Amino acid sequence: MTDDLELPASESLRALRWELDGPVATVYLHRPHRANAWNGTMHAEFISVMRALEHHIGLRAIIVTGTGSTFSVGGDSTALGDHAERGSYDTGLADNIVRPGSPLRPEYDDDLSWLLGYRLPVIAAVNGAVAGVSLALACFCDLRFGSAPAKFTTAAPKLGLPAEYGLSWTLPRIIGTTRAADLLLSGRVVTVADTAQWGLWNDVLPDGPTTLAAAQDYGRLLAATTGPQAVSTTKAQLHADWLRHDPAASVRESKALLDTAMGTAEYREGIAAFVEKRSPQF
Repeated sequence: MTDDLELPASESLRALRWELDGPVATVYLHRPHRANAWNGTMHAEFISVMRALEHHIGLRAIIVTGTGSTFSVGGDSTALGDHAERGSYDTGLADNIVRPGSPLRPEYDDDLSWLLGYRLPVIAAVNGAVAGVSLALACFCDLRFGSAPAKFTTAAPKLGLPAEYGLSWTLPRIIGTTRAADLLLSGRVVTVADTAQWGLWNDVLPDGPTTLAAAQDYGRLLAATTGPQAVSTTKAQLHADWLRHDPAASVRESKALLDTAMGTAEYREGIAAFVEKRSPQF
């Protein structure tokens, strides 16, 4: 049961699948006949499912991955061809679509960037090849686990396109401007293993199945050992400070948030568990 939105049945979706395992949800980009290529249907279904999951009772983390051995090869080639014929870009979304994370800060309120304002931590399990818009999706996630042999590319410059979906904003912040320039200007293909030390990945695993398992294990770790409000608040702090150029304001806000948190049952349980040397029961 959700607080206010019905979760669409997984089998009713055309380009997405989802499953729940206790406090962890796994969302699959699911167009295996097209290597999970991103299109308007997948985009709309991703928004719909993520909106419903955001306030699902008891859920603590969401894993995003791809069906089979591919994460997603990026924009569907048919859709890209349509854009060329049209001479303009079309997201394939309805004009009145409501993004998750509402109410969103204006800085987050657009496609994929809403992930920064999402209540729950979102973990990308890059189980195989990823490119373009799908790489942008992974970069807007809070954490990323990667399969060592998985290939990835920004792709856009080889198609005569600029950096897409905020990659020129996320990549420099994650891996630094010099490495981001390399990937964004060249569009060259690299592997997760090639970039293991770049700061892009929280862990690098041998293959796709172990990558997904590691991401799911991390989600369960959060559920078992951390307070849900503490994690949600900390995520909001992290991304707010990406936008803020005032360390003193960050400190002042953190003190106000600490004052609020210390009046909660979650904090009282955390302290009791610490003193009693037991696992907290959040």
